[in-house]
Amino acid sequence: MLAGPFAGRMLSDMGAEVVKLEPPEGDVTRGWGRMRAGLSGYYTQQNAGKRSVCVNLESPGSTPLVRRLAGQADVLIENFRPGVMARHGLSWQDLSPDNPRLIMLSISGFGQQGPESHRAAYAAVLHAESGLVARQAGEDQRSPSDPVLSIADMNAGLHGLVGILSALYLRERGGRGQHIDIAMLDTMLLTDDYANFTLDEIPLTRGGGQVWDAPGGPIMITGDFRIVWKLLAKHHGVVDPTPAGAPLEEKIRLRRKAVGDFFLSFPDRLGLISALDAVNLAWGDIRSNSAAFASPTAQARRTVAQVDDRAGGTRPVVESPYRFSDAPSHVARGPAYRGEHNREVLVDWLGASPNEIEALERDGILSAEPMP
Repeated sequence: MLAGPFAGRMLSDMGAEVVKLEPPEGDVTRGWGRMRAGLSGYYTQQNAGKRSVCVNLESPGSTPLVRRLAGQADVLIENFRPGVMARHGLSWQDLSPDNPRLIMLSISGFGQQGPESHRAAYAAVLHAESGLVARQAGEDQRSPSDPVLSIADMNAGLHGLVGILSALYLRERGGRGQHIDIAMLDTMLLTDDYANFTLDEIPLTRGGGQVWDAPGGPIMITGDFRIVWKLLAKHHGVVDPTPAGAPLEEKIRLRRKAVGDFFLSFPDRLGLISALDAVNLAWGDIRSNSAAFASPTAQARRTVAQVDDRAGGTRPVVESPYRFSDAPSHVARGPAYRGEHNREVLVDWLGASPNEIEALERDGILSAEPMP
């Protein structure tokens, strides 16, 4: 639901003309989040800038239409379960002979072939299967739970985007397209920077951030605790309270307490931050989502863009992160209603006549929701 649309949204922001094909019931995310003028927040975030064509793949005659569109496309992105595209006559083997320059990205949970390729896969499934959920539960000493973030979908969409851009470059050199098979499981395991501990069969050494109590609220400080201790002891005179001969676990506990007491000894947060900056320790405020978007950096970089809400106003979406020195990268327009661009796309891409489009509508191949 997210991986393919996210990759398409990023391509749109970088200047591609992106057409989203939707079923008659519409993308399921059209019902997620706050509704404005019949358009949901989630759908808007992932599909702003795209044009919408509504095709019923279950209707006879739909496959030739989609194959004609694919014949004019540079890239086709799909994130169905493996086998769905082939069932509709839209597999890579079906489409490539018609358009040898076509680049097709297929995103699935477990890859296009293999013993588990048939499985249904959403982000939470891959969070569990990749070890993320179990490891975090062990680290937090809590019951397993899923993070409130579709990490697996975003990873797959971003790696799919990398594959597309690489394939476009290869096509410039060799003239032919590619079929890119992205498995969400692969992307989760690749982007796990702690995987080396598992592969080398050694205990995990945590090197990420830790949260400490501090004036003004908790603060995140990154780095191995041994480095944190060494810097604070050397430059800020934090005294080691460990008695001679104490076991390692007791030494760590007492040193951590000394560091915690040092952080809380400051009368205000600015004093603590100055002390951390003085020894180059990286810190972070524990912000809410809304506070993150209001941060100085997000404001300066215009991380939030405003798009047409289709009701005479605007609504916010997160801007793509790409900042080129001499090229635009920006969300192109607001979201589309389901099937809003049926006629426009078929005329632009296929040179379809009004009679042909009316026949597709009569046959139930094309449909559209009423415009508010």
